[in-house]
Amino acid sequence: MLEKPVITLTTDFGLKDPFVGLMKGVILGINPNAIVIDITHDISRHNIFEAAQVISMSYQYFPPTTIHIVVVDPGVGSSRRPILVTTEDHYFIGPDNGVFTAIYDSSHNHFFKVIEISATHYYRPMSGFTFHGRDIFAPIAAHLSKGTESRVFGEQVDTFTRINIPKPVISENGVIQGEIVSIDKFGNAISNITPADMARLAPLEDKNKFKIVFNNNEITMVTYYAESQDENLHGIINSFGHLEIYVYRSSVAENFNIKIGDSVSVSLV
Repeated sequence: MLEKPVITLTTDFGLKDPFVGLMKGVILGINPNAIVIDITHDISRHNIFEAAQVISMSYQYFPPTTIHIVVVDPGVGSSRRPILVTTEDHYFIGPDNGVFTAIYDSSHNHFFKVIEISATHYYRPMSGFTFHGRDIFAPIAAHLSKGTESRVFGEQVDTFTRINIPKPVISENGVIQGEIVSIDKFGNAISNITPADMARLAPLEDKNKFKIVFNNNEITMVTYYAESQDENLHGIINSFGHLEIYVYRSSVAENFNIKIGDSVSVSLV
């Protein structure tokens, strides 16, 4: 572990209630040297898919051995298991409800192990069954950050929950069919199509080679947001490596009623 270990938090808790602060208090009570970083607490309520997308896009920007707690947990208190996922470089702690599906599927993780957290003596005493973020996930992360070996928290399991994360499909006639998988705070619509997908059709250097179609509208491809300042739809490769649809200084989601799950296609002109 790092001399000052890093623990991240990703939840749907928001900041109105004390939930996030209490988790940080538990962590620092066990390991005062931990650095606790908020990735986001604005995941849509109970949206496991969104949380899976966010953590998969975020974790690689943190140093090796970072511990990531993800709590989007509509099944809290039920028979769903608390788990610890170890990869070659990072640790992930949260519910076994599919929130780590993209971690399992990531090309960066050639190795991963899933441990069911059953060592209850590492839990906090529970006054109820509604706050595993405070009572299970936070203390496990804190003890792990102090150098406790992952194997002591429970047994490795071979079965774990996955959710369906749609992947783009390339047809025989050279059309990439993808869909919108998230909408950010600015109303930009982010697809599951990546530059690697587009490079299967042609080199990316000439953006004018590509035709992007959404809802029967052909969309112009640009390199940066202000390159085209009209009120039309435009496509851009964002900083997370995904094709994004936007309107300059406006919300594409509101203006064009774009929703998660809407289809987007890319082909050659």
